Amino acid sequence: MNYHNRWIATLLLAMALAGCAGLRPADTEPLRNHMLDAQLEPASQPHPLPLTLLISAPRAAPGFDTPRMAYVRHPNVLEYFAQNQWADTPARMLWPLLVRAMEQKTGFNAAVPASGLVKGDIRLDTEIIQIQQEFTSSPSRMHITLRAQLVEQTHYRVLAARTFEVFENADKDDPDGGAAAANRAIGKLIGEVLDFSVVNGKRYFEGKKIK
Repeated sequence: MNYHNRWIATLLLAMALAGCAGLRPADTEPLRNHMLDAQLEPASQPHPLPLTLLISAPRAAPGFDTPRMAYVRHPNVLEYFAQNQWADTPARMLWPLLVRAMEQKTGFNAAVPASGLVKGDIRLDTEIIQIQQEFTSSPSRMHITLRAQLVEQTHYRVLAARTFEVFENADKDDPDGGAAAANRAIGKLIGEVLDFSVVNGKRYFEGKKIK
C-alpha cells in the first residue's frame, strides 16, 4: 500500500471512529431533586375548637402539576430547569405539611387528611395557582400563589375563600436559591392558611351554637 492509500485509509478510519463516538450518549449530570418543606414555629396552645377539620389533597393549576421546577425570564413565558426538579409535585408535598401544621397549631378537635373514611365538620381545599422562580428582577424571587376555601360538610356550603400570595427573594440566582426561597415562602403561606382556617372555623362554630 503506497503512502497515498495509507493516508486515505487512516482518514476513513478516523471518520468511522468519530461517527461511532457520536452514537454514544453524552455524559449528563444526574437530576437533582429538591424537597418542599416548611419550618413551623413551636406549637402554641390555642383554645380547643370542637370541630373536625378535613384537609383535602391540594391541587395545582396547569403548568405546575408536575415535579419540574418552573422559572420565568419573560412575562407569560414559563420555562423549566433541565437538571433540577422537585422530589414530587409541589401539591403532593404540600399536603402532609398542611396536615402537620393543622394538627399542631390550630386547636381543632381533629385535623385529618380527607380520605372518605372520616366524617368531618368542615373541609379545607387548596390549589397552587403558581410556584415559580422569577428572574425578571434582581435578585430573583420565588412567587407562590395559593387559593384556599373552607367548605361546610353537611350542606357542602362554601364558608370562606381567599387567595394568598407570597414573594420571597432568593439568596442565589439558581435552582438551589429558588428551592430555599420556596421553603421560606411556603412556611409563610401555611401560617396564613392556619389563621384563615381558625378564624373562619370559629365563626362557623359560634354561628352553629347560636342556632
